[in-house]
Amino acid sequence: MARILMVAPEDVLLRALRASPLLEGHSVETATGSFDALRRVSRHGCDVLLSAPTTSLEEDLALLELLRSARPGIRVLLLAPRTTPEEVIAALRSRVFAVFSAPFEAPAIADMVARALSGEAREGIEVVSARPDWITLRVNCRLLDAERLVNFLTELRSDVPDEPRDQLMLAFREVLLNAMEHGGGFDPQQVVEVSAVRTRRSLVFYVRDPGAGFDLEDVPHAAVSNPPGDPLGHASVRAAAGLRPGGFGLLLARQVVDEMIHSERANEVLLIKHLS
Repeated sequence: MARILMVAPEDVLLRALRASPLLEGHSVETATGSFDALRRVSRHGCDVLLSAPTTSLEEDLALLELLRSARPGIRVLLLAPRTTPEEVIAALRSRVFAVFSAPFEAPAIADMVARALSGEAREGIEVVSARPDWITLRVNCRLLDAERLVNFLTELRSDVPDEPRDQLMLAFREVLLNAMEHGGGFDPQQVVEVSAVRTRRSLVFYVRDPGAGFDLEDVPHAAVSNPPGDPLGHASVRAAAGLRPGGFGLLLARQVVDEMIHSERANEVLLIKHLS
């Protein structure tokens, strides 16, 4: 049984996490504040800590350094009333597991806590360079790190209206998983390079996978290759090749972004979403 510690939690969120089937069998405990959390972690340890939802990320990151001095392997999810791009970048550099800003969605937080409990210990996201309007990262080819990266980039662009941001993140997640699966073979030793750029009029994501690429005209395992009238024709190809169910990623991504551009060998992709 894993120990989850929540610092000064909201009652509704605490009850929801304790009732979540994703966390069944684990202990969800509480601390009254940062000092109490540090005392509990130092004496008894814990596997995952959720910061107080009313404190700033700056305060939480200061607590994180103290927690790690007591328990180096602890995984921390930061909850905050709001986030800025600078704070999200600081959280990435500090190897925080995930960040959530209000309003908090208990199912999403429970899912990320469960991932933190089940994931490998090694860090999977490296910051290559970062400014609020341009960040470049290297990400291990693991589903765990794909989900974490989607979380961070969503928070990074919390200053953008939900609809265009969420549409772009939906497309980005599909392209990222495609890059990890087909370019990196879901091999944790392989990495995908990602850049996220904010201009005055658009959001731009760049994804480069470690593979040799492929011919976009010859992808029978993807829905974009299905003939008219046969929307599931690719499913049998995927099953025969031992691929996970799906194959709709490229088709979906094309439908929700304004522009999607591939390199010659299709191992580099640009996703562009215009802002009104």
